Amino acid sequence: MTRFRNNSTSSLYFNLTNLKKLSLAFILLFTFFTPNLWSQSISSKRVIDNKNLEKYLKSDVRSQLKTGGKITEAKLADYFREKFSERFYYDYKTFNERLVTYNNVYKNEANHKSRALDHLNKFPDYTQWKLPFNYKNGDPVDAYALRHLARQHKMVDIALLYFNEGKNPEYIRYFVNQMHSLNDALKANKFETIKDGNGVYEVYRAGYRITNWLWIHNMFLSDKAYTDADQLQTIATLLQHGQNLYENNTKFSAGNHQTKGMSALAAISILLRDFEGTNKWYDRAMSRLSEHLEKEINPDGFQFERSVHYHMADINNYFYAYQLTKINNIKVDQAWEDKLQSLFTTLPKIAYPDKSAPVLQDDTDKPWAETNDISGALTLGYLLYDDPSFGYFATDKVDSGMYWFLSNKQVEQLNTIKKKAPEYGSLAFKDTQYYIMRQGWEANDDMMIISAGVDADKPDHQHGDVLGIQAMANGHVILPNYQVRYSLKDFDVFKNSMVKNVALVDDELLGKEWTSNKGGSGFGKFKNLPKPNIITWKTTGKFDLFVGSHDGFKNKDVTYSRQVIYLKDNFWIVKDNFKSATPHNYKQVWQGHYTTELGSDLIRASFPDAVGCDIFQLNKTDSAKTSGANGKNWTVISKSNQKDFNFLTVILPYQGYNNGIDKDQKEIQLNDWTVNTLNWNTNGGDTTVISKNDECFAFGIKEIIHQGITLKTSKETDLYIQMLNGKLEVYLLADQETAITVNNDSEITLKPGDKHIFSLN
Repeated sequence: MTRFRNNSTSSLYFNLTNLKKLSLAFILLFTFFTPNLWSQSISSKRVIDNKNLEKYLKSDVRSQLKTGGKITEAKLADYFREKFSERFYYDYKTFNERLVTYNNVYKNEANHKSRALDHLNKFPDYTQWKLPFNYKNGDPVDAYALRHLARQHKMVDIALLYFNEGKNPEYIRYFVNQMHSLNDALKANKFETIKDGNGVYEVYRAGYRITNWLWIHNMFLSDKAYTDADQLQTIATLLQHGQNLYENNTKFSAGNHQTKGMSALAAISILLRDFEGTNKWYDRAMSRLSEHLEKEINPDGFQFERSVHYHMADINNYFYAYQLTKINNIKVDQAWEDKLQSLFTTLPKIAYPDKSAPVLQDDTDKPWAETNDISGALTLGYLLYDDPSFGYFATDKVDSGMYWFLSNKQVEQLNTIKKKAPEYGSLAFKDTQYYIMRQGWEANDDMMIISAGVDADKPDHQHGDVLGIQAMANGHVILPNYQVRYSLKDFDVFKNSMVKNVALVDDELLGKEWTSNKGGSGFGKFKNLPKPNIITWKTTGKFDLFVGSHDGFKNKDVTYSRQVIYLKDNFWIVKDNFKSATPHNYKQVWQGHYTTELGSDLIRASFPDAVGCDIFQLNKTDSAKTSGANGKNWTVISKSNQKDFNFLTVILPYQGYNNGIDKDQKEIQLNDWTVNTLNWNTNGGDTTVISKNDECFAFGIKEIIHQGITLKTSKETDLYIQMLNGKLEVYLLADQETAITVNNDSEITLKPGDKHIFSLN
């Protein structure tokens, strides 16, 4: 019995063991011969072979395609041609008509050809992707050029050259082969990584490349020279890129780089949603984009990096994703939509009266330009929201690149844009800390913007312009700032304070500790910028008032504040206040082509249409020195060897050569205002009064007597005063609270910007 049982046990063990082996072998054989029953996971480390793409399809798609026989390369390519026709921004079957319209409207063929030839002459189709390597002419490729190669933006020009110049098939082969070279570099691990500083698959560059490749892919779908194999290789490459973005963006990362990449990931996940895993891609992309909208679009509607360039770039990034959700009937959260709309609404609020926008921080489209063109962005906003206040800035065309991401219906809308002038007046972006003083929306109206913020988390694109100002009047930018470009040698100069309308001490600039980026592409930033403090912002029917300070001169033991007052429809007063226990040289820097032949107290700019602007000092200064770079000029007004000093400056725009300031008059006229009139008695001292009838702006005041009324202050201060109907209205314009008495009545303490009405009865 024992022996039998032992034999039975051994036999049972043997049978079970062999059964397991047989089962495992059967499973492996079954898997090998019937791979289509299980979808596989897309890899970020390699690109799927065309012949294996079907294995990664969702089961229902695969079943649909199997109807009628084997899934061939031709069948799969045909399927995705139809899906792109339905899902993409526009139907590629209408490409030829779209191209004719594009060429007629934008007249950009020569520029596309120039850019295309530049890329073709520099890089072979099968190029390298890891430094060091050389251009075709033997010169070394630098980091900046590699980053632009990685973006593939000039490949779009090559694609357009293909259609515009006889459809040379070499251009399609160039595109396909260059993509293939990147895929081979990935396989061989011979590409720039993020650790190198110029990562080819870094989220921004990968996102940029994906957007361009989708653009090109949809164009080429209209042409038979773009073969089934070419189409599927592009799709396979996009899938690898999508998985890479999915894996490497599990967490929020501040800045426009991740936003660009997540926008591209959203697009791939919508356009190629037939593949397993793309649902997760979509969820991740939209989740990250939602976080960026929440964290990086300030409650006041401005993009947190404080730059018009990056603000509009974010509009585009969100638009690419949002537009596809609308086309593909995918519901987006209302909060997402509201934040996107606020990005568009911000642009009219900061616009100059001529419908352009000021240059703010790292604006980089046109180096040294003094304005930003916002028409393209607001044309896009009009197409999305049908808002006539966006239409006011819109033209009959969006930016040339964005044209290819509009639907055919939206292109038709460009012919019937409704326009209505905005109603925004003077206003504040209290989170981003831009302050706008505005007269109105007529072409010759005044507008000034004050830059009074620094982003606490990512000030990389911030310039040394803390408390700097820009202004337009009579159709001209009278106090400009200038666009920059990272690759230019003077980038650090044009990013810092000598080319801003700011105040300085000695040889100190506001941007300190300049550092270039790791990859060496030219981009750089300041490690140390002043911390601004907003003391008050007030807008009334008579004037606007801004008062702020910053700590940029604490290393010099100098405290500093700036007051800006806009006398509505007239001129501005800028007062810069310096205090120190030791002597210093104090400076104001003014941008523009101002001449100094009238001395340091009056510099003047004249424009071709006899419009001018005077910058006039009401407190005596010592010198004016004009300098410049790359065709831009600035003038430095100085007061030397002072412990405490206040620049008290009038910025007066005028029309007509004889309407500027005559500084030799006993009583200087500023339009219908007069400086230091005798009917406002200040009992001597250094008080300056600018008055009109029964109202005045008094600076450095301790006591003032007018029509039997005596006003006294607890400290030297600045006030706006108006007598009206037996009452005295007083605003405190200074940077510190002050106690005020009128006719020895009870003392009233005012904070900066506060108003009090004293009864005179």
